[in-house]
Parts: sequence; structure tokens; C-alpha cells
Amino acid sequence: MSFLSYLISGISLGSIYAIIALGYTMVYGIARMLNFAHGDIIMVGGFAIFTVVSTLGMAPMVGILTAVIVCTVLGVTIEFVAYRPLRGASSLAVLITAIGVSYLLQNLALLIFGSNARQFTSVVTVPGLKLAGGRLSISGETIVTIIVCIVIMAGLTAFINKTKVGQAMLAVSEDKGAATLMGINVNKTIAITFAIGSALAAIAGALLCSTYPSLTPYTGSMPGIKAFVAAVFGGIGSIPGALIGGIILGVVENLSKAYISSQLSDAIVFSMLIIILLVRPTGILGKKINEKV
Repeated sequence: MSFLSYLISGISLGSIYAIIALGYTMVYGIARMLNFAHGDIIMVGGFAIFTVVSTLGMAPMVGILTAVIVCTVLGVTIEFVAYRPLRGASSLAVLITAIGVSYLLQNLALLIFGSNARQFTSVVTVPGLKLAGGRLSISGETIVTIIVCIVIMAGLTAFINKTKVGQAMLAVSEDKGAATLMGINVNKTIAITFAIGSALAAIAGALLCSTYPSLTPYTGSMPGIKAFVAAVFGGIGSIPGALIGGIILGVVENLSKAYISSQLSDAIVFSMLIIILLVRPTGILGKKINEKV
């Protein structure tokens, strides 16, 4: 039963990684850039919920909605202020800017909230389950995380494939110039992409901090990096790939902690990134893109 428990916990952790990875994969797939500040938006969402629920004493749902609004506005603002002026710049310039935005958010959180860890109150009110005569316990956070991940993946896939905005995103991802000629507002489409990714980061922050109830200005850093690994593993730019990569990564990390070493689990995770880049650089579901020279 212990193996099954570790496996379910790994799937739950992988579901969080998958939700975070969606932000990376959508932005890269449409804007062709890596938003390394994405992990820190998770932290901002966590502090928004903490402030509303623990400090102001309001309902958890109000805290989640507040976090979604705050992170959405923050994501759109970052895109407009930091990334849009660099739309035609080199990838290196965009990457350095993203790292700068990441450190800016971390240091602002340090100034406002301090460096001490805060005890996060779980926003999940669903009771846990006990199976196999009580030998297997599944927490409410685990149940909600897996369900939310499935719903988000299904909803986002339907949104991309069935709506005009989703079709505009697909067009921009294929060819920005051609999309512009077809009357699509590229800047607006990319801003919507950042808004969706940042809203998902807020939800991921709520689930992450509910499962691991400790909140600091650095809370989103490592999960953000691991979610990027999951996006690359599954095929960055692919929504199903983000799900597959996240689940595999979460399971491998959890089983590594349980059966190998908790200190080596991160090394094993990043070793997987190296291996997948050597064997299949485009990831499991990634497609090779032929660029004209």
C-alpha cells in the first residue's frame, strides 16, 4: 500500500507541475519565448490567498478568486511592460529580461512580507478518503488537485480548438505575419495567452501551498523550474505534453524521495531533462519545426 500511496501523491504533485507547465508551454507555443518569471507569479498568487484568507479572515473561494485576478493583471502587465517592447529582440535579451522580472518579484515579496515562512491555510475543504480498510489514505488536497488538473486540461483544449480566440492563438503560433494579414491582433492574442497562463499559475499556487503549507518569497522558484522541465519533457508547446511531462516528473520525484534519497530526488529530475534533450530534444509530443533560412 505504501507504493500506491507514493504513486498517488506523485500523480498529485505531477498535476501541479502540469498546471504550471501550461503557462510555459502556451507562452512559448504562441510567443516563442520562455517566461521564467512564471514561477514567481505562483508565489504572488499564494501570498494573495494568504492575505485574503489568513489576514483578512475571508472565505477560501474569495482568496482564490482574488489570486486569479491579481495574477492575471500581473501577467498582462509584465507582458506589456517587459516583453512587448522586446518582441523583435534576440532570444537572449528576452531571457535576461525574464530572469530580471523574476528577481524583481522575489525582492518585492521580501520587502512586503519578509523572509520568514508563513503557515498557509489550505483552501481545500473536501474530506480525504480511506481505502483498503484504512491502510491507504488519500488527502482531500490530492483528490482536488488531480480533478482540477483534468478539468483544466480538458477545458483549455476545448477552448483552443473550439473558440475564435483559441483559433487566433493557433494562427499566431504558426505564423505571426500571416495572422496579422488575416486581421488577427497579435499583441492582444499574446496578452490573452499571458492572462490565461497567469490565472492558471494562481490556481497552481493555491493547490501547491495547500498541499505543502509553507509560503515564502521563493516558494514558486523550484516548482517553476521543475514545471519547465516537465514542459520540455512532454514537448514544449504541446498541452497534452505538459500533462504527460508533469505526471511523469511528479511520480519520478516522489518515488525517488521514497525509495532512493530525498536529497538526490532533484538531481534525478534534472538528469531526466538532460537525457530527454540528448535523446529527443523536442520532447515526447513535441514536433520538429523546420525554419526557413
